[in-house]
Amino acid sequence: MRNDLLRGKGIRLYNLFPRLLGTMGRWKDHIKRIQAMGFNAVYINPIHYPGFSGSLYSPKDFYKFNPLFIDTNLVMSPNEQLKDFIAVCHNADILVIMDLVINHTAIDCTLIHEHSSWYKHTPDGQIVHPGAKDGNKWIEWGDLAEVDNAHSSDRENLWQFWWKMMAHYIDAGFDGFRCDMAYQVPNDLWKYLISRAQQKKPGCLFLAESLGCSFQQVEILARIGFDYLFNSMKYWDYNQPWGMEQYHKTSPLVGTIAFPESHDTRRLIDELDGDLPAIKRQLLFSATFSKGFMIPIGFEFGFRRTLDVVHTDPGWWENTGIDLQEFIKKVCMLKDSYEALNHEGGLEIVDQPNWMNIFCYKRSASGQKTVFVAINKDRWHHQNIHIPDMEKILGPGIFKDVSPEFAMPEIPRLFEYGLRPSEVKIITLG
Repeated sequence: MRNDLLRGKGIRLYNLFPRLLGTMGRWKDHIKRIQAMGFNAVYINPIHYPGFSGSLYSPKDFYKFNPLFIDTNLVMSPNEQLKDFIAVCHNADILVIMDLVINHTAIDCTLIHEHSSWYKHTPDGQIVHPGAKDGNKWIEWGDLAEVDNAHSSDRENLWQFWWKMMAHYIDAGFDGFRCDMAYQVPNDLWKYLISRAQQKKPGCLFLAESLGCSFQQVEILARIGFDYLFNSMKYWDYNQPWGMEQYHKTSPLVGTIAFPESHDTRRLIDELDGDLPAIKRQLLFSATFSKGFMIPIGFEFGFRRTLDVVHTDPGWWENTGIDLQEFIKKVCMLKDSYEALNHEGGLEIVDQPNWMNIFCYKRSASGQKTVFVAINKDRWHHQNIHIPDMEKILGPGIFKDVSPEFAMPEIPRLFEYGLRPSEVKIITLG
């Protein structure tokens, strides 16, 4: 049961974006440093043979590999190359999560001709292209064909196809699935697949990509059986009510994964114009607010070029002169050290006078040390925090500053401090 590699800790997920690295042999070269930073899982974007567009998320053949990821100089078959990579991860106590795309296929997928009834059709018989709203504009993805998982006249065989494909990759060694566009897939299908997968491989993980969901959709996903949902905390400004509303609705039901950036977003360092303290703040917030957190490859080096599912290649690797690996290691060690940071529940906002500029909360778990977090929302100015009685927050004892940076040697019961721009202060009992 590979899930035991988490050892009761929240998932610390590293997105190894395969187009940036190239062949599977090159993926292995990064595992030691991923392990050294403290991650316990890697997630790989789709590895399937793509359709004409070349997009990672346009699968044409679910059993063949994208040629970009196959090392033709090796005597090992593509399947053996994959298993070899997974074995390297497992030897480093790292789980391997596969990106699962079952809402659509490439428009030139052979399944369209072999099983036309598995797809949605327009009234005049044309295959439906999925899409999404961009403001008031509908963007249609012409390289994709939308699967009719809910109402196909051959639904039983369609669902069996998905299960057999997943079982094939479980046999290859994958420990779980990141479920793309999870809210677009019928709940009953997810229940079926999760049940079958966990029967075959106890502890098999399911992570739901749920960005863009309504609160109602998020709540429904949270009750299906997923281990984690990806939350929207990246987009929260610490002020609007929706952030805590989402937390209170989902935290009793399921763990969440927060992230400062993802392969779908702009690079944070580009978005914040190189503001490293603000970047560290967003990482610390992600790691302490949610049970799990994730970064994509390149975040640790301050990469600026946004990842692209069609065009990224190994030539996009950047030499920035930035190295956040040691800081990230300290963040992961912090998660390792305090049980309260590995539960989704137990978060309470802490009131203090300067609430407009400082966001404070505490994380608690039964029988474990409480952790207090203070975040300076202000990227440009120091902000003063005043906590009249730290004992009321953390309980009696000696208080300890466990912040990755600027840790204070002593924390008095009456705590007053000037937080640097974007500084995060983390305090617990010694």
